[in-house]
Amino acid sequence: MQVQRVVLSSRPGKNGVPVPENFRLEKTTLTPELQDGEVLVRTRYLSVDPYMRCRMNEDTGAEYLTPWQLSECVDGGGVGVVESSRCSACTEGDVVTSFNWPWQTCAVMKGSVLQKVDPRLVDGHLSYFLGGVGMTGLTALLGVREKGHVTKGANQTMVVSGAAGACGSIAGQIGRLDGCARVVGICGSEEKCRALVEDLGFSAAVNYRQEDVPARLKECCPDGIDVYFDNVGGAISDTVIAQMNNGGHVILCGQISQYNKDVPYPPPLSEETQETLRSRNITRERFMVLNYMNKSDAALCELSHWVKSGQIKVLETVVNGIENTGDAFCSMMKGGNIGKQIIKISE
Repeated sequence: MQVQRVVLSSRPGKNGVPVPENFRLEKTTLTPELQDGEVLVRTRYLSVDPYMRCRMNEDTGAEYLTPWQLSECVDGGGVGVVESSRCSACTEGDVVTSFNWPWQTCAVMKGSVLQKVDPRLVDGHLSYFLGGVGMTGLTALLGVREKGHVTKGANQTMVVSGAAGACGSIAGQIGRLDGCARVVGICGSEEKCRALVEDLGFSAAVNYRQEDVPARLKECCPDGIDVYFDNVGGAISDTVIAQMNNGGHVILCGQISQYNKDVPYPPPLSEETQETLRSRNITRERFMVLNYMNKSDAALCELSHWVKSGQIKVLETVVNGIENTGDAFCSMMKGGNIGKQIIKISE
């Protein structure tokens, strides 16, 4: 059986920006005979995410992430359909998902690494299992709940950086649903600002590429900032933290502005920002969704309900064809996506 796959052909330089040439499309042959416990899956959708930039390095900088190997098939979040099975947990026609799905049109996988999912949870939008009702949604919901300390009626203001990305766009909506009086998003284009306010119900949005961020934040957050959902790090985060209130909370979710640099994760803060955190008693703890997987089933049910009822809108940027996966990844790393960047592999 002929299949197409994407392999890592080279690594970006030390402080390198990833380029499509780091990836290579290959044809390979699958043997149709399955071993006990194996499943043949057809890929429907693949996910590309900022954390994958770390997997392009020989050392990912995170103990829970393994590096991609040169000339080996790349993997990440994926969802697909079981074509045939020699695993008792999977039947032909089942919809399954995995965090380590190969970037391949069809693949033989161990049934033990697949999670069966019910398409009714997403009204048949299978790509949502990679975003709003998957790992991204869980990261947003559990990040806000575990580290944000949002209290209904407390007149809190939340700021989200990377707000038009997969995680930020969901996190801001959860902040609003959980009771924040104001939710302000920071993003990089007028189109994204419009999407946040008009489609997702953010109170306001700041375009960091064109606006004076400190001045706009003061204008949008007249009572200061209580909760900061941080997806980007760097100068933007320093600016937000400078306007935070005493006893505020930073949800340290991601640091995309730093991922092309050779620095540890999470990257070190400036002295000034560290002093602000200390003097104002602001908590800033690294948030790792994998530490909260015991809460994932209940959280996914809640996300499914919100998405199906229209209380949370899932934004996606969808590219067609496995041959465009590397391009889509590089575009996402530069902010070319609104919402979750998805690659559609098959019908």
